[in-house]
Amino acid sequence: MNSELWHDVHALSQEGLSIRRIARRLRIHRRTVRQALRHSRPLPAQRVRRGSIIDPYRGWLLAKLEQYPELTASRLLLMIQERGYTGGYSTVKRCTAELRPRLKPAYLTLSFLPGECAQVDWGVWTGVDVSGGRRRISFFVMVLCHSRMMYVECFHGEAMEQWLTAHRNAFVAFGGVPRKVMVDNCKTAVTTPAKNGQAATFNPTYLDFAAHYGFTPVACNVRRPNEKGRVEQAVGYVKTSFLAGREPASLPAMAPAVTEWLANVANVRVHGTTNRRPIDLFEEAERGALQSLPAGHHPCVVTETVVANNRFRITIDTNRYSVPSRYASQRLTLRRYVDRIAVLAPCGKQIADHPRSYGRHQDILDPDHERDLRLRTHSAGERHQLTAFLTLGPAADPYLTALQNKRPSWRSHIARINALAEEHGRDEVARVLMDAFHHNAFSSEYVLNILEERKRQRPQAGPLHVTRRKDLLDLDVPKPNLDIYSTDKEKESDQ
Repeated sequence: MNSELWHDVHALSQEGLSIRRIARRLRIHRRTVRQALRHSRPLPAQRVRRGSIIDPYRGWLLAKLEQYPELTASRLLLMIQERGYTGGYSTVKRCTAELRPRLKPAYLTLSFLPGECAQVDWGVWTGVDVSGGRRRISFFVMVLCHSRMMYVECFHGEAMEQWLTAHRNAFVAFGGVPRKVMVDNCKTAVTTPAKNGQAATFNPTYLDFAAHYGFTPVACNVRRPNEKGRVEQAVGYVKTSFLAGREPASLPAMAPAVTEWLANVANVRVHGTTNRRPIDLFEEAERGALQSLPAGHHPCVVTETVVANNRFRITIDTNRYSVPSRYASQRLTLRRYVDRIAVLAPCGKQIADHPRSYGRHQDILDPDHERDLRLRTHSAGERHQLTAFLTLGPAADPYLTALQNKRPSWRSHIARINALAEEHGRDEVARVLMDAFHHNAFSSEYVLNILEERKRQRPQAGPLHVTRRKDLLDLDVPKPNLDIYSTDKEKESDQ
């Protein structure tokens, strides 16, 4: 009997209809009407369970699972086949899932002294549009275990440079370093998880960072998120309190919003476990218990060996960064920072330094890196002309670039400007190039016009003549002719 039928029976009964008339109107048996009226609420639906080929073995399977809960369905299938079972594996699997005892694990309540430990983890949000595509926003969370004081920062990635930079910024925000930091088994922290009684192996770069700041990293066991439950709950809290209902934005725009949320919401709320505000408990007990920050900040850099391609580029996160063209196809040293990319030659000299791009498939080129290649790719005569032109002062290089973009016959303009330099002097032409670049005058004709204008002869200055009053008295002024002001009628009357 479903709920709808039960309501119909009771509705008709309240109208005063008899059991016979109710059964006739609803076209059901009178026993069904009596059953519905005997219950004050709808009866739950009952399924008629059909028999199964595995029913004779249920008792034996239940006893085995209670004795050995770790037995798998495939092993149990072999065991009951020896007892005469002729069914399939899927039936045994479903029955095992029903009968296997489900024991909820019990966890100890962990307590930490002030300044003893912090827990860290990454959270993942949504993607945001960047140049050339989209990038996922990840957020780093560090929680001090005693006070529940929290630090959050957003990044476009979870690589080693972001991992170390987030730690460093958190320590600076707290004004000190805890004695231990609990991490999960991410590759930036742990290279080999703990297994079979053997301790976890930590990433050497992370160990160097930990030694610099004086904390000991502690790895959780595999698939044991409860061991760092404070930060697990904090990650969920960030998603529901800060990120929920928020439109994704660029990282520079989100940074002040995160800082304001931490100061005005997260760290001043009354925590459900401690029943205290994290900021109050932190100032009262934990700030003074933290270790002091070291004298110098860690650079938070990742160093690796790369090979530049034949177009003198190295690729990082789908973006291409240029190096000087003479280092094409050579093995170089790359230093990755969160905000920049540096490249070192085999001798250790830095040859490239670019702001880091978090777009996709971007080409970041330093024009100086391709100048040598540009000179080498022309014929000997053109190379001589370009070399001579590029020595015409600091404006020569940008003037050449603009001339190549605006004049298809830029080589002839270069040759004529070099000839003008031999005729008028290289220093004079260098000054003219600077003025021409400032006024967007890109051609040899403009340069020649400026040179001629500057060389044009001006009147020679004579002796200074001072006019005196008596000289004005001796002037012989001719009598003016006033006839031009007479009308035609006046002229006729005079005649």
